[in-house]
Amino acid sequence: MKKIGLLPRILIAIVLGIVLGQWLTLPWVRAFVTFNGIFSQLLGFLIPFIIIGLVTPSIAEIGKGAGRLLLATVAVAYFDTVFSGLLAFFTGSWLFPAMVEHTAGTVSVEKPADVEPFFVVNIPAMFDVMSALVFSFMVGLVTAHAELRTLKAWFTDFREVIVHTIAKVIIPLLPLYIFGIFLQMTHTGQVAHIVAVFAQIILVIFVLHLAILLYEFCVAGAVVRRNPLRLLATMLPAYFTALGTSSSAATIPVTLRQAQKNGVSPGVAGFTIPLCATIHMPGSAMKITACALTICLMQGHPCGFPVFMNFIMMLAIVMVAAPGVPGGAIMAALGPLASILGFSTESQALMMALYIAMDSFGTACNVTGDGAVAVLLNRFFGPARSKDS
Repeated sequence: MKKIGLLPRILIAIVLGIVLGQWLTLPWVRAFVTFNGIFSQLLGFLIPFIIIGLVTPSIAEIGKGAGRLLLATVAVAYFDTVFSGLLAFFTGSWLFPAMVEHTAGTVSVEKPADVEPFFVVNIPAMFDVMSALVFSFMVGLVTAHAELRTLKAWFTDFREVIVHTIAKVIIPLLPLYIFGIFLQMTHTGQVAHIVAVFAQIILVIFVLHLAILLYEFCVAGAVVRRNPLRLLATMLPAYFTALGTSSSAATIPVTLRQAQKNGVSPGVAGFTIPLCATIHMPGSAMKITACALTICLMQGHPCGFPVFMNFIMMLAIVMVAAPGVPGGAIMAALGPLASILGFSTESQALMMALYIAMDSFGTACNVTGDGAVAVLLNRFFGPARSKDS
């Protein structure tokens, strides 16, 4: 299987998970669910270290320009997230009312019984994602400005530990992990039930995902004067990895590798990709906005532009605090949903069911777009820029 590329292996895992999930017995499914539980715990433990191991030495190596790169990355990520939310609102305001007319009353979504693993192994993270980011910024910026060579060398070595762990452990096991996810989803029928109710709206959301990706890579391609479709095609392994894992953070290794294949320097890629996995959420913001608008139309909540503009602006901020794990974005968005849109507990439960059913598509849009952000910022902060100046 190693001779087959990562993308074909991921596609094979997805197809096998859907096919075998329809006839494998419960003990087989539980076996893969057990493996996925252990692998998820390992990922949760490693993710903060991945951020520290990649972001900290990248900031230190970039030098005094690290502060400008940080501000530029945050600005691009925030603009992208707000733009995607507004695109979803205006498209939904145009199309969703006619679609919702065919759905009378409040739709209840029953969550199927989860498949329990045979046993659970807890591997708690030593600190959370936001703590890792703040630590990376603090140490990296001080190391760069004070020129602390010993500390810089230590984190450079630590990056090698992370890179080897990614290459030898995470990447080889990812297809099996993705297979287990799709096997469980097919066995429980969780996605099929919700998609059957909201098929039209899901189709619109999927088209919007493609529109966002084309917009992002067209902008990046125009800036660097390269074919945007080729840049997008290079990022497809990251897209399909996120489609299976539903986790921006778990996809960091693949996104990082594909961004470098697009010509992004290791320093810029090592900084922007882990950072964007936490703060660049256009796909999630678009999907949350579209689902929230649908529920507002169904249940008679206010859904005018001023209300949703306030919601989208706040949503783009809270996305920074969203952990890059499955369902993390919707958990962070529950506050604005309740405080701005007035969602009740029942509305929030319906929102979570709708979002999680499509979680992987939003995550795939997020991480693929991270590659476009990296290409764009590499034009201004990469080694080629330094040589030009």
